[in-house]
Amino acid sequence: MTELSIPRPDDWHLHLRDGAMLKGVLPETTRHFARAIVMPNLVPPVVTGAQAAAYRDRIRAALPPGMAFEPLMTLYLTEETDPEDVAAAAATGLVRAVKLYPAGATTNSASGVRDFDKVRPVLEKMAEIGLPLCVHGEVTTAELDIFDREAVFIDTVLDPIRRATPGLRVVMEHITTKDGVDYARAQGDDLGATITTHHLIINRNHILVGGIKPHYYCLPVAKREIHRRALVEAATSGEARFFLGTDSAPHIDELKESACGCAGCFTATNTMSLLAHVFEAEGRLANLAAFASENGPAFYRLPVNTARLTLVKTDAPAAWPEKIVTGAGPVTVFNPGFPVYWHVKD
Repeated sequence: MTELSIPRPDDWHLHLRDGAMLKGVLPETTRHFARAIVMPNLVPPVVTGAQAAAYRDRIRAALPPGMAFEPLMTLYLTEETDPEDVAAAAATGLVRAVKLYPAGATTNSASGVRDFDKVRPVLEKMAEIGLPLCVHGEVTTAELDIFDREAVFIDTVLDPIRRATPGLRVVMEHITTKDGVDYARAQGDDLGATITTHHLIINRNHILVGGIKPHYYCLPVAKREIHRRALVEAATSGEARFFLGTDSAPHIDELKESACGCAGCFTATNTMSLLAHVFEAEGRLANLAAFASENGPAFYRLPVNTARLTLVKTDAPAAWPEKIVTGAGPVTVFNPGFPVYWHVKD
């Protein structure tokens, strides 16, 4: 197969930041994606419906001329979140999910949850109205090995939350382990899981072997090869519970290439070419539409996009810029480390 047409894809986990960075990176997403679940971990975070509406308006104002794109807004769950404000924002269609960050788990997560009993009224209201909870699935206990954070979170936080809140719809975001894949597969249709582009391609060796590679450093951190293989098998399976969330996360090079580099891989520019490469390598190119275009809308109870995106394989490798120039500074585009022959057709 050298040409593949799929419904225009969506990104169910995206960081756009704000201000000059937002204006610089937004075109990289809108070029290929029709919608995206936009993360609320700004500084300060997006915690109320009014703040989400204002952020949505800033995103819309930054759209390139002629680009059709729908930002799907989320609220940042804190221990002070008002259940009625969440319900009101969801009732208007403004907010499509609430994001749970365990405090200290990743970039701009200091305002996250420490005492889960304090957010129980919010979770119960969300279960009542069918609003999904998106979880960054890591515990942050200091003595715990960073590579074990996801598995422990599933056992000690996620499963107890779901048992205590029947009917709560949950998205396990950016799963990185076989444990996450196995748990997702053992649950009902009230649980979905997103998988990133970069976690399908890199394992922890890519970050550390031959010198530290800061542009491969992300949170959750890439794990062993056995886990990467489990993610590839799940993503390419076509199973409805798995769908694309790139977690594309722009940081300027100065902050990535520093003594304490920021976590995040920027993949908005080349995700669709990279996914076609991965799916073809597995002999499952026919399942790319399910992963990138169909399963996410089904979980979020939205229609599949009617517009189409076409991928073409040629003898010449795809080319994309090494960096995206933004008003905030340069952002390095994720480099898979191998040639890719799939192109998005204009």
